[in-house]
Amino acid sequence: MTDSHPQNHLDPLAWVAGSDAPEKSAINLGFMALTDSASLIVAATQGFAQPYGLTLNLQRQASWATLRDKLLSGELDAAQGLYGLLYAVHLGIGGTPPVDMAVLMGLSQNGQSINLSRPLQTAGVTSAEALRERVRQSSAKLTFAQTFPTGTHAMWLNYWLASQGIHPLEDVNSVVVPPSQMVAHLKAGRIDGFCAGEPWGAHAIDEQMGFTLTTSQAIWPDHPEKVLGCTRAFVEEYPNTARALVMAVLEASRFIDASEENKRSTAQLLSGGEYLDTPLNAIQPRFLGQYEDGMGYAWQDQHPLRFFANGEVNMPYLSDGLWFMSQFRRWGLLRNDPDYQAIAGQVQQLNLYREAASHLGIAIPASAMRSSTLIDGKVWDGNDPAGYARSFALHALSDSTQASVSA
Repeated sequence: MTDSHPQNHLDPLAWVAGSDAPEKSAINLGFMALTDSASLIVAATQGFAQPYGLTLNLQRQASWATLRDKLLSGELDAAQGLYGLLYAVHLGIGGTPPVDMAVLMGLSQNGQSINLSRPLQTAGVTSAEALRERVRQSSAKLTFAQTFPTGTHAMWLNYWLASQGIHPLEDVNSVVVPPSQMVAHLKAGRIDGFCAGEPWGAHAIDEQMGFTLTTSQAIWPDHPEKVLGCTRAFVEEYPNTARALVMAVLEASRFIDASEENKRSTAQLLSGGEYLDTPLNAIQPRFLGQYEDGMGYAWQDQHPLRFFANGEVNMPYLSDGLWFMSQFRRWGLLRNDPDYQAIAGQVQQLNLYREAASHLGIAIPASAMRSSTLIDGKVWDGNDPAGYARSFALHALSDSTQASVSA
């Protein structure tokens, strides 16, 4: 790694003494073997945490369910998280009692993909139209994997399928597979496709096991993806620690996005055995926004994986949390409309984030709501999430029973 860290706007040593000192200096920090864990790995290993009085003990997890359980037990203090995982725990969806959770900041945007198997490619199922025709003509349902029942990948897969006229709960089967096991499941013929983070889409292509049909940023440009999460109890017991952790990760995020050199050195770091344990050529191209779909098409993506973007990535927008709850409602994971605004206000740690960002001289968006146009042309701006959930042609709101989301 290069040691050309961005210059701090304020001396971080001012934050490790007196009343601002972290209450807890050693943090057990969970992450998954995913490219978008980069800012946590960089923060822990490249000197960004120590100036704030923190030692970050990285702990790689085998699955999102395991990561969730260790967060709730206290074995992990904080972790890379799926937006939908944290909200599901907060709402009591998915087999765990409700526990108040906290989104400290966004870690990444973009950079996930929907990938299909080599047999489907050989059969000519290489477009949304061909997939829709295959689903309608065959009596045997295709099986698609995602990484957690309420997670981002389940929601991207559902949203994209529905936008193409394929009902994700009726027309196909959906199974949960940890991201690092996706390619093995493709190879074994257990699944016909998957939605997951990198480097596993690129790795499927490298192993000639599949191809990329679409990316998550094609569904929603600059969509929210991974977050830094913990329990609400952790924030309340260790507020200085939580703030210091956000500042350290913000600095690491800013460092990664500062130059291509930094991105390349970060990709090299990630490839190590203790982190992603994956060849660099499966990580670096898409980390730099350089995509190939495995069918001969290559492009420089206009909305690549990003970690900072002058703080746009890191703001825990209320509207981002609201969107995931609207999708839970759409697909029957919530039987009734929650108090959308109140819950998002509890989970998204806006005040803590604003305080950390302001001390680092990082721009803070004027509004906690943002507006986006998704692949189906629908505009999401955070207003009327209950109406938004009901506005789709394909949904499961009429289901009389709550869908199973056991992890």
